[in-house]
Amino acid sequence: MAEKDKNPHAGHRKRLREAYLRGGFEALSDVNRLELLLFYAFRQGDTNPLAHRLLDHFGSLSGVMDADIEQLMAVDGIGESSAVLIRLMGQLAAAAEKERVQNRTKGILSTTVQCAEYLMPYFFGLNRETVYVLCMDGKCKVLACRQLGEGTVNAADVSIRRIVEIALHHNASSVILAHNHPCGICNPSDEDSATTLRVWQALDAVGIQFADHIIISGTEYHSMAETGFFESFL
Repeated sequence: MAEKDKNPHAGHRKRLREAYLRGGFEALSDVNRLELLLFYAFRQGDTNPLAHRLLDHFGSLSGVMDADIEQLMAVDGIGESSAVLIRLMGQLAAAAEKERVQNRTKGILSTTVQCAEYLMPYFFGLNRETVYVLCMDGKCKVLACRQLGEGTVNAADVSIRRIVEIALHHNASSVILAHNHPCGICNPSDEDSATTLRVWQALDAVGIQFADHIIISGTEYHSMAETGFFESFL
């Protein structure tokens, strides 16, 4: 075969794997990272164009890993198996980070930073607003972290009753409410502020401290207690 007829991509998969083995994750571009991952969904063929399509569609590597299966399958060339692989990788990373944080804190959350770091992994990969209730005892030890559901945090009365029910069930001394802003802005909305007041009133009525309402976006957070919001109704 003439030199000009040789496949320019021959050996590419081997070279990319070797680059990863030599230099690790940081040695690869985002395209190459996705490309390498897709090798395990597509045993043959060039996955570079598909990696580009994913990044173009979702805008970033984190956008790809945070996408749900239906969204991934909307990208030309992504079938169910490859979508499951990508989604699973994102969820495995979130689970591992959650475990690392829990091991590091030993379940004792005595500062706002510790609370935020503990809660962040619960929101990894979520592109819909989701609400969690964190229950703690009098020594700031975590008793439970329960998902209330998906949707905006301007909760109906039934959601607030559910918060009280969860807190009482776990015999909590204090409660932190947490939800995410997938839009990337942590600042509380008017609805967030109104809900915070209603939750505080409901918990105060049963003698449970409402310690904070933390809004999370990626690796950023906003603590409504830390910024003085709670002082307005104490």
